[in-house]
Amino acid sequence: MSTAAATPARAGQVLADLLPASRVRDAALVLGGAALTGLAAQISVPVPGSPVPVTGQTFAALLVGTSLGAGRGFLALALYALAGIAGVPWFAGASSGVAPSFGYILGMILASTVVGALARRGADRSMLRMAGTMLVGEAIIYAIGVPYLALATGMSATAAIAAGLTPFLIGDALKAALAMGALPTAWKFANKR
Repeated sequence: MSTAAATPARAGQVLADLLPASRVRDAALVLGGAALTGLAAQISVPVPGSPVPVTGQTFAALLVGTSLGAGRGFLALALYALAGIAGVPWFAGASSGVAPSFGYILGMILASTVVGALARRGADRSMLRMAGTMLVGEAIIYAIGVPYLALATGMSATAAIAAGLTPFLIGDALKAALAMGALPTAWKFANKR
């Protein structure tokens, strides 16, 4: 089957849709997405002067949403958040519960949903569209995480931006670059099958 013939048949799909459809598949994908995010959160580097560490969980959350689609992405990140609140030690640094950085996790739930919806519209098929998708997802995470950080800690908006946004911009650009290459490449391989 040629790439040109495969692409129209895959329109409106996300990568997870390429697996045979079943409720078991969907449950496994949701659980796997939550677990991947929890594992990625263990890649955690403290940032001096900030209660928010650099982690792999934002990359995982956006990757989960883009790969699974809006519904399954939402469920995976909601499961991740609820299990962490309930005591599963899979937030950054093997922590659990609600901390000043919990707003970022709430942002990840919404971001995963939005990037999943964009992926269903083909935003994960090219490097340029994937870059835009990652920027939208990151913006959503910060739009919820930074104000939550300010409220939870009593920081001013300026201090919350300095502690909860500015130190992460370079790392987020690197994560976006990884996603820009990974997902369009995965689609190229899928379209060759």
